[in-house]
Amino acid sequence: MSRIAIITGAAQGIGFAIAEGFAARGDHVVIADPRGAAAAAATLPRAIGIGCDVADPASVDAMVAEVMARHGRIDVLVNNAGIFTSLLPGPLEEITPEAWRRVMSVNVDGLFHTARAVVPHMKAQGQGAILHIGSATAFKGNPLMLHYVTSKAAVLGLTRSMARELGPHGIRVNNLAPGYTLSDGMLANDVQLARGRQKNIDERAMKRDMMPADLVGAALFLCGDQAGMITGQTLVVDGGVFMH
Repeated sequence: MSRIAIITGAAQGIGFAIAEGFAARGDHVVIADPRGAAAAAATLPRAIGIGCDVADPASVDAMVAEVMARHGRIDVLVNNAGIFTSLLPGPLEEITPEAWRRVMSVNVDGLFHTARAVVPHMKAQGQGAILHIGSATAFKGNPLMLHYVTSKAAVLGLTRSMARELGPHGIRVNNLAPGYTLSDGMLANDVQLARGRQKNIDERAMKRDMMPADLVGAALFLCGDQAGMITGQTLVVDGGVFMH
């Protein structure tokens, strides 16, 4: 049976690559993104695009209501939307309260808003899969990106607590933590590229760039039936930098 999968922030980059993966295996895909959702969805079969700002609970509720009206169910939520590639590194004393709050509002609050909106429908179905897209930086403690690293560390606790709470309802919750990935946004940030690209290749066991496509297999697995007894887990995909 084909699934109904919502992927947030999926108009480009990692999110779009994951959306392509779901579409390729015959699932119905919802690209939820404040910009470019319809255009991205038009390139995929069985896909729709809905404008959605995950930091705005009303926007999230409206998106979920539209999905339910169209499909009558939600099987998968991939919480991919996040702020990273537009950020510039700097010391903590130069991070403004406004910049801190903006990162948290998307990278942490946004996951809560989307989960809160879809969970009642998944509970009614007796099943569902939620996948957060975190970051390997939560384990490395990268300097000069305190707001971002802190937000992704919060995803670890969110994943574990949600998994405990929702498991009795047949809902699995996991966290996919990518390493440094050459997404569209990353390729547009010259400072981030100069700071991190070669450094991360040097640290990896696999000595090459990591691309969005490198994350698709792990995402599909964690959301699929073969991972039916995997929940509350974080899978790091970074080419062998962080090993555990």
